[in-house]
Amino acid sequence: MVADNQGADLARRLSHVRWLAGGTGSGKSTLARALAERYDVLIYDGDRAERGYVSRCTAHEQPYLWALRQAPPAQKWNSRSAQEIFESMPSLHGETFGFVVDDLLAMRTGRPVLVDDFRTLPREVAPLLAWPEQAAFLLPTPQFRDRALRARFADAARARANWGDSDHGEALALRLARDELWDAEVRRQAVELHLPVVSIDGSRDVTDLVDDLAARFRLGPSTGR
Repeated sequence: MVADNQGADLARRLSHVRWLAGGTGSGKSTLARALAERYDVLIYDGDRAERGYVSRCTAHEQPYLWALRQAPPAQKWNSRSAQEIFESMPSLHGETFGFVVDDLLAMRTGRPVLVDDFRTLPREVAPLLAWPEQAAFLLPTPQFRDRALRARFADAARARANWGDSDHGEALALRLARDELWDAEVRRQAVELHLPVVSIDGSRDVTDLVDDLAARFRLGPSTGR
């Protein structure tokens, strides 16, 4: 009963939060920015926030995140299968979600906050939702993601920052395979928990998707910022 009450209190304190999660390369950040342009919402950027997790993680409490941050970029991808890389993801083991919640609770705002974070899993966020579509999980088709990530990592400096001096073509192939495993896990959990999955295949434009998400998230009319 105490745990139930604590969960209900946390859900109440985070009732202003909307969760935009799912697979990499699905356009979450583009859609988050478009929603922020139209509505008076703040964005919690999970990629940017992750940099702050490093100083807060410990080898005991977050062993996967700790090991990941100690390894040079090439070592994270070399000599490992996509399955091994997937199984070592800190977020798969619930190591990052607590940081997200702590950050959100520390934010002082009367405005809705939109969390843009692929690391969020359905099983973690489900207890915090006042209605199922307070969260949306975007999952790209393999073809859509392939185009998106090839365009993203066409920048050699960006590819090197992620993969070091390893073979970037091989690293990208591993990344795509790992992300398919992640998507399958997100989909499995979302279906089990009756949470919405939005398929991204390039057939819908940004305006259409923003309209869809705004309705799901119960965002109000534009404030004309």
